[in-house]
Amino acid sequence: MIVSDKALVLLAALPLWASMAPAQSSYDLRSPDKRIEIRIRTAGQIQYDVLLNGRALLEQSMLSLDIEHKKLGLQLKVTDSNQRSYDQVIQPVVRQKFARIRENYNELHITLDGGYAVIFRAYNEGVAYRFETSMPQKQVKVYGEEADFRFPNNFIVYYPQEDSFYSHNERKYLPQRLNEIAPDFIASLPAVVDVGQGAKVAIAESDVEDYPGLWLRGAAPHFELAAAFPPYPLKETQTSDRDYKVLEHADYIAVTSGTRAFPWRVIGIAEKDADLLTNQIVYLLEKPSQLQDTSWIKPGKVAWDWWNDWNIDGVDFHAGINTKTYQYYIDFAAKYAIPYIILDEGWYKLGNLLEVVPEINMEELTAYAKQKNVGLILWASWKTLDDQMTPALDQFEKWGIKGIKVDFMQRSDQLMMNYYHKVCREAAKRHMLVDFHGDQKPASMTRTWPNLVNTEGVRGMEWSKWSWESEPKHNVSLPFTRMFLGPLDFTPGAMRNATKNTFAPINHQPMAMGTRCHQLAMYVVYEAPLQMLSDSPSNYLREPEIMDFLGPVPTQWDETRVLDARISDYVLVARRNGNDWYVGAMTDWTARDLEVNFSFLPDGNFTMDAYQDGVNADRNASDYRKTTTQVNKTTKLKIYLAPGGGWAARIHP
Repeated sequence: MIVSDKALVLLAALPLWASMAPAQSSYDLRSPDKRIEIRIRTAGQIQYDVLLNGRALLEQSMLSLDIEHKKLGLQLKVTDSNQRSYDQVIQPVVRQKFARIRENYNELHITLDGGYAVIFRAYNEGVAYRFETSMPQKQVKVYGEEADFRFPNNFIVYYPQEDSFYSHNERKYLPQRLNEIAPDFIASLPAVVDVGQGAKVAIAESDVEDYPGLWLRGAAPHFELAAAFPPYPLKETQTSDRDYKVLEHADYIAVTSGTRAFPWRVIGIAEKDADLLTNQIVYLLEKPSQLQDTSWIKPGKVAWDWWNDWNIDGVDFHAGINTKTYQYYIDFAAKYAIPYIILDEGWYKLGNLLEVVPEINMEELTAYAKQKNVGLILWASWKTLDDQMTPALDQFEKWGIKGIKVDFMQRSDQLMMNYYHKVCREAAKRHMLVDFHGDQKPASMTRTWPNLVNTEGVRGMEWSKWSWESEPKHNVSLPFTRMFLGPLDFTPGAMRNATKNTFAPINHQPMAMGTRCHQLAMYVVYEAPLQMLSDSPSNYLREPEIMDFLGPVPTQWDETRVLDARISDYVLVARRNGNDWYVGAMTDWTARDLEVNFSFLPDGNFTMDAYQDGVNADRNASDYRKTTTQVNKTTKLKIYLAPGGGWAARIHP
């Protein structure tokens, strides 16, 4: 039986609860496949170990929650404990990786004296825990939360180090030793730890609501990462239409209900690098969909204006933020059945979403888009949207707008986390999609709000407009790190491709490092249900052979197979949508030969249209070659990836 997120039905039987003796001071919980084990101790303070196939990954990790200056998890007394097993198949509204996902775990519920409990879960994909409270107070202050992730050795961690809690979360995941990370070095999520023997541990969170987002800090010289949280804002100041900063903060992190479930602390486990790409523990731990009707949610590709700086040519009007330019984008989208275009910054007078710039006739533009069956998505600075939420969204609904892109939040304190939920809820009432920029935290809300179809909080291709920071080594780290949280709006599609030696950051005529095929492969490797075509429509129209791939490539996937992968080095992924398969391969600056084993195909013969790096792609990154061949499930093919290169293919019956 398959069930959807909005109507969960258990398979075979209801969850099975088994009571345990309350006097017990140690517990053992295993994943359904028995590979992963959590050993929990409750003598004095809650501590736990995590083991994979009998080998310790974390040891003596500790947790506690400080509510009203009472630390839950210390000096504790167990009053009851129960275990249960849960097994179902869910059908996600938006198919990020799979059309069906098995939700299978074993759970331990430990009830403690003082009106609280701690719940541990063991999945085949990792482990998680959370606090639940039943306090007599209607409202309480949370002064802190201890979540220490202690490792038995000085492992390497891919650590997205941040400068402060005020951040877009657009960081590189750079490897360093645990004992090199001082306590003042905070990081966004996830931190991916190489625990040896090919295995990786990803520290993350899930189901965050009415609470600040989890950050991490170092604990050098110890082999440990610890939780950090942005404090509760007391006084804020607005310095521009988009910057709303905290001037003063409290000595607590949240004001919340005394009776509630707190966010999940997540430890994703992968036995090999490739498993990080298909691990869905963060998604599974999210609250199920809050929307009753999801039939209107239509992910798809988007023609985007901002990255290419509105550069179009071969027309008899001046390109820019005006009606005729956007009609040109609409014509391009209609030609290739691209369902959306975005009007990014500049369509309204900053500070007032209800005042369209005079160069745009919104009524004319929306009518033209409707005639061409292309939806419009509007950019908004978050604070302006917050100030004008109801009148602005009501106006968008009258115009027939299909979605909003909300930008520049740069915060994950409790107030901002509540804002993310509010925007998703209000947009859904008006059948609008949401794309959040300016923070990574909404990436772990996409099950709860399926209209939230994309999120940024990633060092994406926009960085190529002003720096050398978006380069192939970084690009091939993202599928194993940032993408573990959820979809990422990297915004691929550059048609001006550059080698190390030929690249230059040019804001108004941007290019991207890596080959043309490196860019094409991103549409298969990167999960983005609202995926951008970031270059100019004029550039795409000059490339009909490229559009033979970019036109049909989907943004949702029924099946995902990772054929070969090594974090920060290379990745080779096959994905299915309907009867068509797509394959994408990317490498860092090292040229590589990889083998594609087509055993994932069903019986029968298939036509493969493949895009491979050209012989001279090491000199001219735009050089590529397209081939059309026949393949079947017995085919094995050697492919060559140039430095910064890629390979992409569409396989159809």
